[in-house]
Amino acid sequence: MKFFIDTADINEIKKAQEVGILDGVTTNPTLVSKIGRPYREVLKEIAAAVKGPVSAEVIGVEYEAMIREARELARLGDNINIKIPLIEEGLKAVKTLTAEGIKTNVTLCFNAVQALMAAKAGASFISPFVGRLDDISSEGMDVVEEILAIYNNYGFETEVIVASIRNPLHIKYAAMMGADIATIPFSVFKSIVKHPLTDKGLAQFLEDYKKIPK
Repeated sequence: MKFFIDTADINEIKKAQEVGILDGVTTNPTLVSKIGRPYREVLKEIAAAVKGPVSAEVIGVEYEAMIREARELARLGDNINIKIPLIEEGLKAVKTLTAEGIKTNVTLCFNAVQALMAAKAGASFISPFVGRLDDISSEGMDVVEEILAIYNNYGFETEVIVASIRNPLHIKYAAMMGADIATIPFSVFKSIVKHPLTDKGLAQFLEDYKKIPK
């Protein structure tokens, strides 16, 4: 499984890189808005700092606008892939961009049939939002399991990015199901290595070491 970080904060990205397990970055307009700098300036900086894929989202919701913006965003870096909303105009854009060799990440996916349509359009990645489904008393991870089953049935190459992750359990279940990628908020990224028994055990070992004769 690959680990992406879901942020537009270059400092968070660099801290995650220091751990040595970061494979890519996803962003969206909400995350970039928190930075207080021009949209494309932020995206270009991230693309330059990261070796793996960086998702940059279009703002347009009509085919022509999405295509125009996607081509401009793709020029920000060779590792940029274009986030396209899972709407009818978006699927049309994905088909065109795929034919042009531009990778796409179809976002705001909330059921398996939507994911099937994205894969048929040629999406490089699909992003089911599990946390948002959980928020409305649905089982977000059930959707991931359904998507993986459908993709395996038909041999689709679209990679599944489990998005809207809220806690380490989402990551565990995604890995158990065989999802390709988990995109993780920095707050969750920091927590996944931690366990109270690890901290307790380490403290005990260090304390006992002091008792060893020098």
